[in-house]
Amino acid sequence: MRGMIKLNQLSIRRGVRLLFAAASLTIHPKQKVGLTGANGTGKSSLFALFRGELQSDVGSVSIPQAWVIAHVAQETPATDLAAIEYVLQGDADYTDLQQQLAGAEAAHDGDLQSVLHDELAAIDGYTARSRAGRLLHGLGFTAGQELLAVNSFSGGWRMRLNLAQALMCRSDLLLLDEPTNHLDLEAVYWLEDWLRSYQGTLMLISHDRDFLDRVVTHIVHIEQQGVKSYTGNYSAFEIARAEHLANQQAAHKKQQREIAHIRSFVTRFKAKATKAKQAQSRVKALERMELIAPAHVDSDFHFSFSPPARLTAPLLTLDKVAVGYDDKPLLSGIKLSLAPGDRIGLLGPNGAGKSTLIKLIAGELAHLQGKRREAKDIRIAYFAQHQLDQLYPEDSPVRHLQRLDRQASESDLRDFLGGFGFKGDDALAPVGPFSGGEKARLVLALLVYQKPALLLLDEPTNHLDLEMRLALTMALQDFEGALVVVSHDRHLLRTVADDLWLVSEGAVKQFDGDLDDYRQWLMNKDKSVKSISESNGSNTKKDDRRASAEARKKLQPLRNSVKKAEQQMESLQTKLDRVEASLADNSLYEDSEKEKLKTILAEQAGLKVELEQVELAWFEASESLEIAQRESV
Repeated sequence: MRGMIKLNQLSIRRGVRLLFAAASLTIHPKQKVGLTGANGTGKSSLFALFRGELQSDVGSVSIPQAWVIAHVAQETPATDLAAIEYVLQGDADYTDLQQQLAGAEAAHDGDLQSVLHDELAAIDGYTARSRAGRLLHGLGFTAGQELLAVNSFSGGWRMRLNLAQALMCRSDLLLLDEPTNHLDLEAVYWLEDWLRSYQGTLMLISHDRDFLDRVVTHIVHIEQQGVKSYTGNYSAFEIARAEHLANQQAAHKKQQREIAHIRSFVTRFKAKATKAKQAQSRVKALERMELIAPAHVDSDFHFSFSPPARLTAPLLTLDKVAVGYDDKPLLSGIKLSLAPGDRIGLLGPNGAGKSTLIKLIAGELAHLQGKRREAKDIRIAYFAQHQLDQLYPEDSPVRHLQRLDRQASESDLRDFLGGFGFKGDDALAPVGPFSGGEKARLVLALLVYQKPALLLLDEPTNHLDLEMRLALTMALQDFEGALVVVSHDRHLLRTVADDLWLVSEGAVKQFDGDLDDYRQWLMNKDKSVKSISESNGSNTKKDDRRASAEARKKLQPLRNSVKKAEQQMESLQTKLDRVEASLADNSLYEDSEKEKLKTILAEQAGLKVELEQVELAWFEASESLEIAQRESV
């Protein structure tokens, strides 16, 4: 593989906004590059440029013409193709040769078949199916799921299929934009190892600093319409940037305040930390933050939690609780007591029940057995991905806060929202067009404003950039209530959790160790599964097909529920769009039309409530389907 990627005096505009101005950069073959910079600086636009989907306004970009470029598709076709067949399509040469071979066999052309078999051997085509199987296994799919249709999987699992398809491509350049967003820790660990051994050139957009640290050899940082390359991983880049900022007097003063602030955390937690490995890991992570915080003093995000409105101990207890769906327990025998100051990180593979446990604690899911006791008048704040879709699209961030506090002044609310990056007109703009990251920041702002005693975070960082993740990490250090968090962001877990609990095989228990021990536990578990699989090698493809058919039959009612909810949402949205379009008629706002306007507004409000209820039913049905898919194989 020869040649390199070169940006030469590159300038790009998106609309009226200038993203790059005379930017130059060279990326050499086989480099593993992390692309960083604030949201909106042009990271995804640069990827679009590499894929030929965007043209430069001035300057040029050159990529060796012979290079094969792979990237993760953002959409998944609603196909009934088996998962493994879908992944195999990522190897275009293999797919093309297979099609040619099928034609040659149909034509009984023995000579052509011989040539094509040689070509398949030359590209290692006879191992393609096993390579695809290994990719699926690494990303969390079981053997039986390989045969399930692509359209039987939920959105998150379809994105894993798209990732597997991209990795299947024998590419020279691999472009990955937030590849860990839909993965659990087990799959993140596997992907790290796969990318470290990847033989091509890698360009990676990620807001997971641990992932960047373990994978990349260079950082390309986008800032002030330019690009700058740094040798080393993300931690090395942070130190280099901190030194650069320290040369600026104003930044240096901020750095010293930030260092002193974090040092107070370290001193405090050193004094209270137990000998438990995770608590000690947290102290070490906080000490490391003294080094990296100075690289982020110019961040737009700074906020803190006010003392909870009411604190009491215990805040919540679970006594021999079972929880699940359709009267079938997913988790049983749960014993847990949460008091102010408790900081728990939940571990376990996707589908094991982490989100189910958090919903139980939040009171959004009823328990099947045992007792759940909640302290009187405490506030529980719960962050989950579906809440991003429950914001009011036509309302501004300020209006969302006014729903919580009608007495607060607009200026106070705007000051508060400024710490979450909503400044100027952004605080008054409708949230409908907001990005996923902006919506996630707003949901967090709403939770922080409520002064909770118990904070439940289910993958809070999925849409957040590095700066906002750091701000959240910092704010959680001073949080006085109890915290339970699910996250594949190991930096967040290391810096905010004193205890780790493992959700696995229907049980919830304290994990005796830290995240490094958890990684080893996963490796040992994987070896055990492989050993059992090898000892049962007599299982035939016919058995797999039969099991797959039974699984599909079992899952059909759940799929029907999801489909029914999707149809209801579509119908309600159509009605709501029609009603809201009628509100654009200026004559409605004349005095003579007051009653008609009142009727239409009431209809709009009713449709919104109904749509919200159906969306919640769709989310719960989708989650039940995802859990059942994992349990059925």
